This record gives sequence, C-alpha cells and structure tokens, in this order.
Amino acid sequence: NVIINNNTSIGDNVIIKGNSVIDSDCIVKSNTCINYNVTINRNVVIGDNCFIDSGTTVGSEGFGTYKHEGKHLNIPHIGKVIIEDDVLIGSNCSIDRGTINNTIISEFTKLDNLIQIGHNVKIGKNCLIASQVGIAGSTTVGDNVTIAGQTGIIDHLNIGNNTTIAVKSCVYKSLPEKSFVSGIPAINHLDKLKQDAILKRLPLIYKNIKK
Repeated sequence: NVIINNNTSIGDNVIIKGNSVIDSDCIVKSNTCINYNVTINRNVVIGDNCFIDSGTTVGSEGFGTYKHEGKHLNIPHIGKVIIEDDVLIGSNCSIDRGTINNTIISEFTKLDNLIQIGHNVKIGKNCLIASQVGIAGSTTVGDNVTIAGQTGIIDHLNIGNNTTIAVKSCVYKSLPEKSFVSGIPAINHLDKLKQDAILKRLPLIYKNIKK
C-alpha cells in the first residue's frame, strides 16, 4: 500500500514502509527510511541517511492567509521542503512547505515527536528539538541549537548559534549566539532564576509590609 507518484526519484537502499505516500516531483536519497503512514507531499527533497517516523507529514500547506473583503483567503505555497543528510524526524510531526522560499532542515538535526515547523523556517546543523515545540513561519534557527519541550517561537526571528532554550519557554525576540533563555517571555536563564526566587518570597515580603 505504498504510493509513489510521477517524477519522484528514490535512491539506493531506501526503505518505505506500508501506507506511506510520496507525491510527485520528490527526491529521496540513499539509505533513508520512511516508516509506516508517512505523507511526503509534492516537491520535497530528503537527503541521505534520514529517518522519518510514523504519522509525520512533510510539505503540507503552510498557515498563510490574507484578508480580502472581510474573508481570510489562503496564500498559495509553491516552495519546497529540503531535508538535508542524517536528519531524524520523530512521529506525528508537521513540516510546512515554503511560500516562495524553502523550508530547510539542515544536516544532523534531530526532531522529537509532535513538532510543528512553519513555512519558510530554516533550522541549522546539529540541532536538537524536543517534543511539542512549535516554530512559526520565516524564523531562522542557527547551528547547534537545543530547544526543550513545549517551547513556542514566534515568526520572523533569528535564533543564534549554540543557543539553548529551556522547557516551556515562549520566545518573542531574536536571540544572539550562545544564549541560554527560559520563561514566558523567554529571558536570560540566570535572570529568570533570580525572578523566581523573589516571587517565592513575595508572601513573606507582603506580610512584612502589611505589618
């Protein structure tokens, strides 16, 4: 029950498991494994030695609309998804194609399960992204970035190389290289720890002020 559509190229030693669909004009390079129930939409490039786990969709239409006469209309997405070599993508991830530019996941990057990658997002080399992360459209993530679980990153940001974003953070601003941030909104992690320590003392501070 595997479907491979027109003008799609499959490399050597590729494994495609049952009920997966690869649409037209795709390239799947050598030694890649596509697990059960994966959907690869049109015009997607997948590199060597990749693994895509069950339930993942690559190349879906991005969430891009414009308002015309009071109605939200979809913007056509004609860009690609390019997944470079040695990338791992967990189960039930959704990776949107670009509008005009491409969505890119660079080599040696590893994605956990249940991750949303928006249109035109560029993720650098050797990144680690944990479960339930959402990255909004046109954000660029540098190399060697670690993003912990349930983090949200808004659109059109630049996340510098070698940055760490702690669990359940919400990133509203671009981050320079070697940042370590946490919280909502995400700020320097040491500053966040200081704020948390003060918050824990607020009942005592209030009691003393009242007295």
